[in-house]
Amino acid sequence: MFFLIFEKHVKTWIQMRNDKMEINITENTSISSSILIFYSSLNNKMVVVQGLIGVLLCVNSLMIFTFIRQEAFRTDTRYILFAQMLFLDSTLMVMTDLAVVGAYFQYAFASILCVILCVFMDGFTYGTPLTLVVMCLERYVAICLPLRHADISNPKTRLIGLLLVWLFSFVPSLTELFALLSEAPFRFWYSSVVCNFDVMNVSSWHTLLRTGISQLYFLVLSAITTFTYIKIVVAARLASADSKKSASKCLRTVILHAFQLVLCFIQFWCPFIESAVMNIDITLFVNVRYSNFVLFLILPRCLSSLIYGLRDKKFFLALKYNFFFGMNKNIYPVLDEGTSKSNANTCT
Repeated sequence: MFFLIFEKHVKTWIQMRNDKMEINITENTSISSSILIFYSSLNNKMVVVQGLIGVLLCVNSLMIFTFIRQEAFRTDTRYILFAQMLFLDSTLMVMTDLAVVGAYFQYAFASILCVILCVFMDGFTYGTPLTLVVMCLERYVAICLPLRHADISNPKTRLIGLLLVWLFSFVPSLTELFALLSEAPFRFWYSSVVCNFDVMNVSSWHTLLRTGISQLYFLVLSAITTFTYIKIVVAARLASADSKKSASKCLRTVILHAFQLVLCFIQFWCPFIESAVMNIDITLFVNVRYSNFVLFLILPRCLSSLIYGLRDKKFFLALKYNFFFGMNKNIYPVLDEGTSKSNANTCT
Protein backbone atom coordinates (compact mmCIF):
# COMPACT_ATOMS: atom_id res chain seq x y z
CA MET A 1 0.00 0.00 0.00
CA PHE A 2 1.45 3.33 -0.99
CA PHE A 3 -0.93 5.67 0.87
CA LEU A 4 0.72 5.49 4.29
CA ILE A 5 1.12 8.32 6.74
CA PHE A 6 2.39 10.81 4.16
CA GLU A 7 1.65 13.83 6.29
CA LYS A 8 4.03 12.50 8.91
CA HIS A 9 6.72 11.91 6.28
CA VAL A 10 6.25 15.39 4.83
CA LYS A 11 6.57 17.03 8.25
CA THR A 12 9.70 15.00 9.01
CA TRP A 13 11.20 15.96 5.68
CA ILE A 14 10.47 19.65 6.25
CA GLN A 15 11.94 19.48 9.77
CA MET A 16 15.16 18.01 8.36
CA ARG A 17 15.38 20.90 5.93
CA ASN A 18 14.76 23.39 8.74
CA ASP A 19 17.62 21.88 10.74
CA LYS A 20 20.06 22.30 7.87
CA MET A 21 19.39 25.93 6.99
CA GLU A 22 17.73 29.05 8.28
CA ILE A 23 14.27 29.43 6.81
CA ASN A 24 13.26 32.89 5.62
CA ILE A 25 9.90 34.07 4.29
CA THR A 26 10.75 33.25 0.67
CA GLU A 27 11.88 29.74 1.53
CA ASN A 28 8.75 29.15 3.63
CA THR A 29 6.62 30.14 0.65
CA SER A 30 8.61 27.77 -1.56
CA ILE A 31 8.08 24.87 0.86
CA SER A 32 4.35 25.60 1.09
CA SER A 33 4.12 25.50 -2.69
CA SER A 34 5.99 22.19 -2.72
CA ILE A 35 3.54 20.74 -0.22
CA LEU A 36 0.57 21.87 -2.33
CA ILE A 37 2.10 20.29 -5.43
CA PHE A 38 2.83 17.13 -3.43
CA TYR A 39 -0.75 16.73 -2.21
CA SER A 40 -2.16 17.59 -5.65
CA SER A 41 -0.07 14.79 -7.13
CA LEU A 42 -1.23 12.48 -4.34
CA ASN A 43 -4.88 13.26 -5.11
CA ASN A 44 -4.36 12.43 -8.79
CA LYS A 45 -2.72 9.14 -7.90
CA MET A 46 -5.60 8.29 -5.60
CA VAL A 47 -8.13 8.89 -8.41
CA VAL A 48 -6.15 6.72 -10.84
CA VAL A 49 -5.88 3.87 -8.33
CA GLN A 50 -9.63 3.97 -7.59
CA GLY A 51 -10.34 3.84 -11.32
CA LEU A 52 -8.01 0.88 -11.91
CA ILE A 53 -9.41 -1.08 -8.97
CA GLY A 54 -12.98 -0.27 -10.04
CA VAL A 55 -12.41 -1.55 -13.58
CA LEU A 56 -10.63 -4.67 -12.31
CA LEU A 57 -13.47 -5.50 -9.91
CA CYS A 58 -16.11 -5.04 -12.62
CA VAL A 59 -14.26 -7.33 -15.05
CA ASN A 60 -13.59 -9.95 -12.39
CA SER A 61 -17.21 -9.87 -11.22
CA LEU A 62 -18.44 -10.53 -14.77
CA MET A 63 -15.98 -13.41 -15.13
CA ILE A 64 -16.99 -14.97 -11.81
CA PHE A 65 -20.64 -14.68 -12.87
CA THR A 66 -19.77 -16.37 -16.18
CA PHE A 67 -18.03 -19.20 -14.34
CA ILE A 68 -21.00 -19.75 -12.03
CA ARG A 69 -23.53 -19.74 -14.89
CA GLN A 70 -21.82 -22.47 -16.97
CA GLU A 71 -21.76 -25.99 -15.53
CA ALA A 72 -18.96 -27.04 -17.90
CA PHE A 73 -16.65 -24.50 -16.23
CA ARG A 74 -17.60 -25.66 -12.75
CA THR A 75 -16.46 -29.22 -13.52
CA ASP A 76 -13.18 -28.32 -15.26
CA THR A 77 -10.12 -28.08 -12.98
CA ARG A 78 -8.39 -25.25 -14.81
CA TYR A 79 -11.51 -23.07 -14.77
CA ILE A 80 -12.06 -23.81 -11.09
CA LEU A 81 -8.51 -22.69 -10.36
CA PHE A 82 -9.08 -19.62 -12.52
CA ALA A 83 -12.26 -18.77 -10.60
CA GLN A 84 -10.40 -19.15 -7.31
CA MET A 85 -7.72 -16.78 -8.54
CA LEU A 86 -10.38 -14.25 -9.56
CA PHE A 87 -11.92 -14.51 -6.10
CA LEU A 88 -8.54 -14.07 -4.37
CA ASP A 89 -7.61 -11.10 -6.56
CA SER A 90 -10.98 -9.37 -6.15
CA THR A 91 -11.06 -9.85 -2.38
CA LEU A 92 -7.48 -8.60 -2.07
CA MET A 93 -8.31 -5.52 -4.13
CA VAL A 94 -11.33 -4.70 -1.93
CA MET A 95 -9.33 -5.10 1.29
CA THR A 96 -6.36 -3.17 -0.07
CA ASP A 97 -8.63 -0.38 -1.24
CA LEU A 98 -10.17 -0.12 2.24
CA ALA A 99 -6.69 0.25 3.73
CA VAL A 100 -5.68 2.73 1.01
CA VAL A 101 -8.73 4.94 1.54
CA GLY A 102 -8.32 4.75 5.32
CA ALA A 103 -4.67 5.80 5.09
CA TYR A 104 -5.48 8.56 2.59
CA PHE A 105 -8.04 10.13 4.93
CA GLN A 106 -5.90 9.32 8.00
CA TYR A 107 -8.67 7.19 9.51
CA ALA A 108 -7.45 5.28 12.57
CA PHE A 109 -8.48 1.64 12.94
CA ALA A 110 -8.33 -0.35 16.16
CA SER A 111 -5.01 -2.18 16.09
CA ILE A 112 -6.59 -5.61 16.40
CA LEU A 113 -8.85 -4.94 13.37
CA CYS A 114 -5.88 -3.68 11.38
CA VAL A 115 -3.88 -6.82 12.23
CA ILE A 116 -6.76 -9.08 11.14
CA LEU A 117 -7.06 -7.14 7.87
CA CYS A 118 -3.31 -7.43 7.25
CA VAL A 119 -3.35 -11.19 7.94
CA PHE A 120 -6.06 -11.73 5.32
CA MET A 121 -4.44 -9.37 2.80
CA ASP A 122 -1.13 -11.20 3.17
CA GLY A 123 -2.84 -14.57 2.80
CA PHE A 124 -4.67 -13.52 -0.38
CA THR A 125 -1.43 -12.02 -1.73
CA TYR A 126 0.30 -15.40 -1.49
CA GLY A 127 -2.81 -17.17 -2.76
CA THR A 128 -2.46 -15.85 -6.32
CA PRO A 129 1.10 -17.13 -7.04
CA LEU A 130 0.29 -20.46 -5.36
CA THR A 131 -2.80 -20.87 -7.55
CA LEU A 132 -0.71 -19.97 -10.61
CA VAL A 133 1.74 -22.75 -9.83
CA VAL A 134 -1.06 -25.29 -9.37
CA MET A 135 -2.47 -24.19 -12.75
CA CYS A 136 0.95 -24.80 -14.32
CA LEU A 137 1.05 -28.28 -12.76
CA GLU A 138 -2.44 -29.03 -14.08
CA ARG A 139 -1.34 -28.06 -17.60
CA TYR A 140 1.77 -30.21 -17.20
CA VAL A 141 -0.41 -33.23 -16.39
CA ALA A 142 -2.75 -32.45 -19.31
CA ILE A 143 0.11 -32.30 -21.84
CA CYS A 144 2.73 -34.70 -20.49
CA LEU A 145 0.41 -37.26 -18.89
CA PRO A 146 -2.75 -37.05 -21.02
CA LEU A 147 -3.87 -40.63 -20.33
CA ARG A 148 -3.73 -40.03 -16.58
CA HIS A 149 -5.20 -36.53 -16.65
CA ALA A 150 -8.78 -37.68 -15.97
CA ASP A 151 -7.65 -39.85 -13.05
CA ILE A 152 -5.39 -37.21 -11.50
CA SER A 153 -7.69 -34.25 -12.10
CA ASN A 154 -10.74 -35.61 -10.28
CA PRO A 155 -13.00 -33.94 -7.67
CA LYS A 156 -11.07 -35.45 -4.75
CA THR A 157 -7.62 -34.30 -5.86
CA ARG A 158 -9.13 -30.95 -6.86
CA LEU A 159 -10.44 -30.43 -3.33
CA ILE A 160 -7.11 -31.46 -1.80
CA GLY A 161 -5.26 -29.08 -4.14
CA LEU A 162 -7.52 -26.15 -3.29
CA LEU A 163 -7.18 -26.83 0.46
CA LEU A 164 -3.38 -26.97 0.15
CA VAL A 165 -3.36 -23.65 -1.71
CA TRP A 166 -5.37 -22.00 1.07
CA LEU A 167 -3.25 -23.63 3.77
CA PHE A 168 0.10 -22.55 2.34
CA SER A 169 -1.30 -19.11 1.48
CA PHE A 170 -1.89 -18.33 5.15
CA VAL A 171 1.27 -19.95 6.58
CA PRO A 172 3.37 -16.74 6.16
CA SER A 173 0.72 -14.39 7.57
CA LEU A 174 -0.05 -16.68 10.54
CA THR A 175 3.68 -17.02 11.25
CA GLU A 176 3.98 -13.24 11.34
CA LEU A 177 0.87 -13.03 13.52
CA PHE A 178 2.37 -15.40 16.11
CA ALA A 179 5.62 -13.43 15.98
CA LEU A 180 3.63 -10.23 16.63
CA LEU A 181 1.76 -11.84 19.52
CA SER A 182 5.07 -12.76 21.14
CA GLU A 183 6.55 -9.26 20.87
CA ALA A 184 3.77 -6.65 20.84
CA PRO A 185 3.10 -4.97 24.21
CA PHE A 186 -0.34 -5.37 25.74
CA ARG A 187 -1.26 -1.72 25.14
CA PHE A 188 -0.69 -2.18 21.40
CA TRP A 189 -3.92 -4.18 21.03
CA TYR A 190 -5.97 -1.35 22.56
CA SER A 191 -4.43 1.44 20.51
CA SER A 192 -5.61 2.94 17.20
CA VAL A 193 -3.45 3.15 14.09
CA VAL A 194 -3.66 4.25 10.48
CA CYS A 195 -3.72 0.76 9.01
CA ASN A 196 -0.79 -0.45 6.94
CA PHE A 197 1.31 -3.59 6.97
CA ASP A 198 4.09 -1.90 8.97
CA VAL A 199 2.06 -2.49 12.14
CA MET A 200 2.95 -6.19 11.82
CA ASN A 201 6.67 -5.41 12.09
CA VAL A 202 7.24 -4.54 15.74
CA SER A 203 10.88 -5.66 15.74
CA SER A 204 13.55 -5.72 13.06
CA TRP A 205 13.63 -9.52 13.06
CA HIS A 206 9.97 -9.53 11.98
CA THR A 207 11.02 -7.86 8.72
CA LEU A 208 13.79 -10.43 8.26
CA LEU A 209 11.32 -13.24 8.94
CA ARG A 210 8.88 -11.91 6.35
CA THR A 211 11.68 -11.47 3.81
CA GLY A 212 12.99 -14.99 4.40
CA ILE A 213 9.56 -16.58 3.97
CA SER A 214 8.79 -14.65 0.77
CA GLN A 215 12.16 -15.57 -0.77
CA LEU A 216 11.68 -19.24 0.15
CA TYR A 217 8.26 -19.24 -1.51
CA PHE A 218 9.67 -17.50 -4.56
CA LEU A 219 12.49 -20.05 -4.99
CA VAL A 220 10.22 -23.09 -4.54
CA LEU A 221 7.43 -21.81 -6.79
CA SER A 222 9.91 -20.66 -9.44
CA ALA A 223 11.53 -24.11 -9.44
CA ILE A 224 8.15 -25.81 -9.92
CA THR A 225 7.20 -23.42 -12.74
CA THR A 226 10.57 -23.98 -14.46
CA PHE A 227 10.09 -27.75 -14.17
CA THR A 228 6.66 -27.62 -15.84
CA TYR A 229 8.03 -25.30 -18.55
CA ILE A 230 10.89 -27.67 -19.43
CA LYS A 231 8.63 -30.72 -19.44
CA ILE A 232 6.10 -29.05 -21.75
CA VAL A 233 8.93 -27.94 -24.10
CA VAL A 234 10.15 -31.52 -24.31
CA ALA A 235 6.61 -32.81 -24.87
CA ALA A 236 6.04 -30.23 -27.62
CA ARG A 237 9.12 -31.42 -29.52
CA LEU A 238 8.14 -35.07 -29.33
CA ALA A 239 4.42 -34.59 -30.03
CA SER A 240 2.55 -35.09 -33.27
CA ALA A 241 1.33 -32.12 -35.33
CA ASP A 242 -2.01 -31.74 -33.50
CA SER A 243 -0.52 -32.39 -30.08
CA LYS A 244 2.36 -30.06 -30.85
CA LYS A 245 -0.11 -27.22 -31.48
CA SER A 246 -1.81 -27.86 -28.13
CA ALA A 247 1.55 -28.11 -26.35
CA SER A 248 2.65 -24.85 -27.95
CA LYS A 249 -0.43 -23.11 -26.58
CA CYS A 250 0.25 -24.56 -23.14
CA LEU A 251 3.83 -23.34 -23.38
CA ARG A 252 2.70 -19.77 -24.01
CA THR A 253 0.26 -20.03 -21.09
CA VAL A 254 3.00 -21.25 -18.74
CA ILE A 255 5.26 -18.40 -19.86
CA LEU A 256 2.51 -15.89 -19.05
CA HIS A 257 1.99 -17.59 -15.69
CA ALA A 258 5.73 -17.35 -14.99
CA PHE A 259 5.74 -13.64 -15.85
CA GLN A 260 2.71 -13.11 -13.61
CA LEU A 261 4.42 -15.07 -10.84
CA VAL A 262 7.55 -12.89 -11.04
CA LEU A 263 5.47 -9.71 -10.84
CA CYS A 264 3.63 -11.07 -7.79
CA PHE A 265 6.85 -11.77 -5.91
CA ILE A 266 8.70 -8.59 -6.87
CA GLN A 267 6.29 -6.75 -4.58
CA PHE A 268 7.93 -8.51 -1.61
CA TRP A 269 11.25 -6.87 -2.56
CA CYS A 270 9.74 -3.41 -2.97
CA PRO A 271 9.97 -2.38 0.74
CA PHE A 272 13.78 -2.53 0.56
CA ILE A 273 13.82 -0.14 -2.41
CA GLU A 274 11.23 2.14 -0.83
CA SER A 275 13.04 2.37 2.52
CA ALA A 276 16.24 3.42 0.73
CA VAL A 277 14.44 5.96 -1.46
CA MET A 278 12.54 7.49 1.49
CA ASN A 279 15.84 8.72 2.98
CA ILE A 280 16.61 10.57 -0.25
CA ASP A 281 13.43 12.46 -1.13
CA ILE A 282 9.80 12.16 -0.03
CA THR A 283 8.38 12.97 -3.48
CA LEU A 284 10.55 10.30 -5.09
CA PHE A 285 9.44 7.89 -2.36
CA VAL A 286 5.75 8.53 -3.16
CA ASN A 287 6.33 8.04 -6.90
CA VAL A 288 8.28 4.82 -6.38
CA ARG A 289 5.69 3.38 -3.98
CA TYR A 290 2.87 4.34 -6.34
CA SER A 291 4.66 2.68 -9.29
CA ASN A 292 5.29 -0.47 -7.25
CA PHE A 293 1.64 -0.59 -6.21
CA VAL A 294 0.38 -0.37 -9.79
CA LEU A 295 3.01 -2.59 -11.44
CA PHE A 296 3.40 -5.35 -8.89
CA LEU A 297 0.02 -5.51 -7.15
CA ILE A 298 -2.63 -4.38 -9.64
CA LEU A 299 -1.00 -5.41 -12.95
CA PRO A 300 -0.52 -9.12 -12.09
CA ARG A 301 -4.20 -9.28 -11.14
CA CYS A 302 -5.13 -7.82 -14.53
CA LEU A 303 -3.10 -10.52 -16.29
CA SER A 304 -5.42 -13.18 -14.82
CA SER A 305 -8.26 -11.78 -16.91
CA LEU A 306 -6.05 -11.63 -20.01
CA ILE A 307 -4.69 -15.18 -19.80
CA TYR A 308 -8.00 -16.99 -19.35
CA GLY A 309 -10.76 -14.45 -19.85
CA LEU A 310 -9.66 -13.22 -23.28
CA ARG A 311 -7.33 -15.92 -24.65
CA ASP A 312 -9.63 -18.86 -23.89
CA LYS A 313 -12.17 -19.12 -26.72
CA LYS A 314 -14.81 -21.04 -24.78
CA PHE A 315 -14.69 -18.70 -21.82
CA PHE A 316 -14.55 -15.59 -23.99
CA LEU A 317 -17.64 -16.72 -25.91
CA ALA A 318 -19.57 -17.25 -22.67
CA LEU A 319 -18.24 -13.94 -21.35
CA LYS A 320 -19.53 -12.06 -24.41
CA TYR A 321 -22.89 -13.80 -24.09
CA ASN A 322 -23.27 -12.64 -20.47
CA PHE A 323 -21.91 -9.18 -21.24
CA PHE A 324 -24.80 -8.61 -23.66
CA PHE A 325 -27.25 -10.17 -21.16
CA GLY A 326 -27.96 -12.96 -23.65
CA MET A 327 -29.67 -10.51 -26.02
CA ASN A 328 -27.17 -10.97 -28.85
CA LYS A 329 -28.61 -13.96 -30.71
CA ASN A 330 -25.40 -14.39 -32.72
CA ILE A 331 -23.55 -15.52 -29.57
CA TYR A 332 -24.37 -18.92 -28.13
CA PRO A 333 -21.99 -20.40 -25.57
CA VAL A 334 -22.45 -24.09 -26.49
CA LEU A 335 -20.77 -25.77 -23.55
CA ASP A 336 -21.50 -29.09 -21.98
CA GLU A 337 -19.62 -31.76 -20.09
CA GLY A 338 -18.78 -33.61 -23.27
CA THR A 339 -17.15 -30.60 -24.86
CA SER A 340 -15.31 -29.84 -21.64
CA LYS A 341 -13.89 -33.34 -21.39
CA SER A 342 -12.93 -33.46 -25.04
CA ASN A 343 -10.96 -30.25 -24.56
CA ALA A 344 -9.28 -31.38 -21.33
CA ASN A 345 -5.90 -31.56 -23.03
CA THR A 346 -6.07 -28.18 -24.71
CA CYS A 347 -4.59 -24.95 -23.45
CA THR A 348 -5.56 -21.34 -23.65
